[in-house]
Amino acid sequence: MSAQTNHSQRQRNLKPQLAGIFITLLWSLLCWGLWCFSPAHAAGGLLVSSNPVTDPKALLRLALPVDEPSIRQIQSSLEDIRYQLRLKRWRAIEGDVKTAQRTLERHRQDILNHIAPGDQATAENRLNALSTGLTDLAALVPKRDKIAVFVAQDALLDQVGALEALMVREFPFPIPAEYAHLPQLLGRATVKIVTNKGDLIVVLDGYNAPITAGNFLDLVQQGFYNHLPFTRAEESYVVQAGDPPGDADGYIDPRTGQIRRIPLEIKVQGDEQPLYGTTLEAAGRYLDKPVLPFAAYGTLAMARSESDPNSASSQFFFLLFEPELTPAGINLLDGRYAVFGYLIDGKPVLEKIRAGDEIERVEILEGAEHLVNATPPAVNQAALELPILNPQF
Repeated sequence: MSAQTNHSQRQRNLKPQLAGIFITLLWSLLCWGLWCFSPAHAAGGLLVSSNPVTDPKALLRLALPVDEPSIRQIQSSLEDIRYQLRLKRWRAIEGDVKTAQRTLERHRQDILNHIAPGDQATAENRLNALSTGLTDLAALVPKRDKIAVFVAQDALLDQVGALEALMVREFPFPIPAEYAHLPQLLGRATVKIVTNKGDLIVVLDGYNAPITAGNFLDLVQQGFYNHLPFTRAEESYVVQAGDPPGDADGYIDPRTGQIRRIPLEIKVQGDEQPLYGTTLEAAGRYLDKPVLPFAAYGTLAMARSESDPNSASSQFFFLLFEPELTPAGINLLDGRYAVFGYLIDGKPVLEKIRAGDEIERVEILEGAEHLVNATPPAVNQAALELPILNPQF
């Protein structure tokens, strides 16, 4: 069989997963304005937030395993400013700033008490910067400069996110024994995907998808994605990559000579650890919401066969989020595909990606120390000549 034929066969094998996403989009559109009979409706209907969060950095902040109420109150007040700016509700914005200032003044020590002694100095500096920034923001509000207020608010939320990250002292749950041999990201990492169209900056969330994010970062560390093409790019839909050359549709683990598959991994709001190996629908959890939803442009998730939730290997996709097609909070991608990160910079680049464009390389900017069970470089190099076993679905 020729290389071209092998590639075509591999694309056919991957069509079910993309067909499943397309069916999901159509179903979401049908259910958007019509009553559709489904188990979700039978259970009482879909619960949709009136103001779903669609900012990737906000989603990442909310996904941190942090429960200190004061810093969350400051975050909530600052996040609300963005919504109020759209409506030009300056009095509400003034109230949000005052609430954040008052909370910081009254509960500064409570915030510090949740941070490890070794990080106290860093936290003090960030709290000082937050206090100064809130004073500056309060002075900006009367000027009614939307852009200036937005920029200041965004910078303050970065400080809040950094403080919340310092509050995470240990990984929040044990990895199930059956998956303990797989690479794991026990924290967060930031990578830069360098393409021929420009750079994409992505944060990988191992707190909520440790195996999925760990698998991806392990492949990045090996250089697996370097010089691979984007194999699919559909407007207002998805951009997909990660299909290696040759017969295999995924990464060949050098220690086994077979394609490394990872389980579907979805952390549900309120659960202590992710659900593995099944979709939320199959588990009967129709109304449950994932911690990492398909709610932002550039949501990063693993591609898989529609028929097998545990078939993901190396291929991934970015969701080109469109509220009309994949509305946050009710689209049926949530709970069916494993989200493990978000694009935080490079949206104009992602908008330009087309099938045939290339990933030149992927660089780890920070967080490599959180990767465990990584594939040893020497083992990986020694296995390059291994025969391919079980290459197809």
